[in-house]
Amino acid sequence: MGHLMKYSLLTKLKNINIVFWPLFFPLALTTLMYFAIGQMGESDFETVSVAVVTEEQNSVNGARQEENEVFLTFLNSMDTDLIRIEEMSEEDAMKALENGKIEGIFYTGEEPSLTVSGNGLPQSILQMILESYTEGKQTLEDIAESHPEGMTAAVRKMGEYTTAVEQISLGGKTTNGNAQFFYAMIGMACLYGCFLGYGSAMGLQANLTALAARRCAGPVHRMKLILSELIVSFGLHFVNTLILLAYVKYVLRLEFAGSYAEMLPILFVGSMIGVTMGMFITSVGRMGEGVKIGIMLAFSLTFSFLAGLMNAEMKNVVDRHVPFINRINPAALISDALYCINVYDAPARYVQDMVILSVLCVLLVAGTFLIIRRERYGSI
Repeated sequence: MGHLMKYSLLTKLKNINIVFWPLFFPLALTTLMYFAIGQMGESDFETVSVAVVTEEQNSVNGARQEENEVFLTFLNSMDTDLIRIEEMSEEDAMKALENGKIEGIFYTGEEPSLTVSGNGLPQSILQMILESYTEGKQTLEDIAESHPEGMTAAVRKMGEYTTAVEQISLGGKTTNGNAQFFYAMIGMACLYGCFLGYGSAMGLQANLTALAARRCAGPVHRMKLILSELIVSFGLHFVNTLILLAYVKYVLRLEFAGSYAEMLPILFVGSMIGVTMGMFITSVGRMGEGVKIGIMLAFSLTFSFLAGLMNAEMKNVVDRHVPFINRINPAALISDALYCINVYDAPARYVQDMVILSVLCVLLVAGTFLIIRRERYGSI
């Protein structure tokens, strides 16, 4: 069977369509997605620059020194990655605001205020900071008036305030929210092995190509022909998916928390499901090449859509309302298995996904063999 695999490999490598769609198209699409949304959740946040004008500099009598110091202390306690504070005179602050060097001006005093030159995220952040201070101050004043004995405890609690929410995922692994698109992309790339499977099946049906007619006229057993084509197509596509995963993980450096080796079994089974799907669809019926390619694309894109490739919420919608669909959707199963590795620890669910994918592979291979084995030709 070695010589059958050799010539099958050479034939496939010389067919640009078979090479392009399973390998270069997913790489190109992944690159475009990376520049479009891949860094959306990882983009560096620009620190908001703001000026502080103290009351001594904008008022004749310089009163309310204590209020000034309290407000300045509050601002200085803010995260330095969030805002950058610089004390200025009112004249210098207005010039800096007009020139775009700062996003706003805080005025200290009994009632601190904010001046901004426009609307946007930086200005909204500054407004929320001012509202936070005002609300905290009002809370302390209410406590001092109604329960003065609890003032010390209230001040201590407010001084100990820290961010109480940390974004983590189950299993302790964090993930970029956009990573789900790339999990679904890998699922689609696996399914694009159907083009390799298509080329293999076309070489086994004597009524479709001259090469298949010569092969079917020979003494080689059909099962041996199918296995040789399957092994070569699967081997090629497995290499394709290995290249894609390496590109995503090590070149684009997307947040795939799992190790490369942990994801290999998913790619192994995923590549097999794509190839066998293509072989099975091509073997069914006597439709033309264009029709069969259209059917393969329709299945691949529909499965990918339901797995969340085009809409992040679609997979969740399907899982809530018709979970059975994604239990047999190979793209969703591949994406879900990647989630189990990279996002949350769910070994039972991972095993379930892999078992279902393996069963689908076996069914597709068996179906392909039964269809091709029973083909008989009165004349070729």
